[in-house]
Parts: sequence; C-alpha cells; structure tokens
Amino acid sequence: MTIADNKKAFHDYFIEDRYEAGLMLEGWEVKAIRDNKVQIKEAYVTIKGDELFLFGAHISALPTASTHIHPDAVRTRKLLLHRHELDKLIGKATRSGYTLVPLNLHYKGGRVKCEIGLAKGKKQHDKRATEKDRDASRGGLGNETEPPLTPSANRCRVSSLGRHAATPGPAMRRAFCCLRIST
Repeated sequence: MTIADNKKAFHDYFIEDRYEAGLMLEGWEVKAIRDNKVQIKEAYVTIKGDELFLFGAHISALPTASTHIHPDAVRTRKLLLHRHELDKLIGKATRSGYTLVPLNLHYKGGRVKCEIGLAKGKKQHDKRATEKDRDASRGGLGNETEPPLTPSANRCRVSSLGRHAATPGPAMRRAFCCLRIST
C-alpha cells in the first residue's frame, strides 16, 4: 500500500532502475506516517561515506507526540540496503552521472519502505516531449495544430487585419502565401 508518491521525480528524471530500501525511523515518525503526515516531493538521497541517507523528507509530528521528545520534521534518515546494492548504487551515482531520488514510501510486511530510483536528469525539451506524448495518449487538447484554412477564410483574415506592415508577421505571411497559390 502506497503512503506517499514523488510525482515530481518522474517529471524531472528518466528512471533507469528501482531499489527498495528500509528506513531507520523513530517511533513518533512511524505513527505520523501511519496517519499520512509525510511528504517526499522535495526529498533526495545523499551519499555519506558508504551509506545512503534520505534528506528533505518532511514528516510532521502528531500533536499527541510525547512531551519529552522534540521532533525534527526534516531530519536526515538512514536508508537500509544490502552491501552489494549499496556498492552498485554508489558506484553508478558517482561515476556514471546518475542521481538517486526517492520515488515512493510504502508498507511491506508491516514496515515502512522507501523505493529509490537510479535516475538521469531530463532536459527541458525532454520534459516537453514527455508532456506532449502524455497529452496525445489521453486524447487531450494540448499542442494541437490548427486545421488548414480555405482560401476564402484566408482572404477574410487578411482583410480583417486592416493593416499592411513593411515586414508582415507569420500569420500575415501564411495568408499571403495561400492567396498567391489560390489565385
């Protein structure tokens, strides 16, 4: 069962591989996560020595938390993985230009797990292409070209502009081109 998703990670990165890691949590954090008081949108994974840490995950403390504990909502939390997984991830993240991002938090066997992704960053044009493909697959109205105009409609558009500039704009050039072809 999913607790929290990081949708921004799929927008900003190409996810190459996924790993499931355990989290070292305190008792109040587990209670807050069960109450859905967690957000990993701005979280990321850092490498310190031979270990991975989840940094920037926000877990809000419940108002019923114990009075002798002073909870820190955005503290750094250690990720638990097998040594061969850690070595593989650290090697790819440092040498190959990959980055590690948290994808979601979920329960497995009564324990909270964090799915982390080995990812490469998207460029701006990649983000636009992904969004365009998503809109096309949904049948949305995004980035569609306008239907071709008939010559009579082009004449009306030219006459409705009411001005003739020395350097016509793209709409004007398109209208003149269609008029020349149709006459």
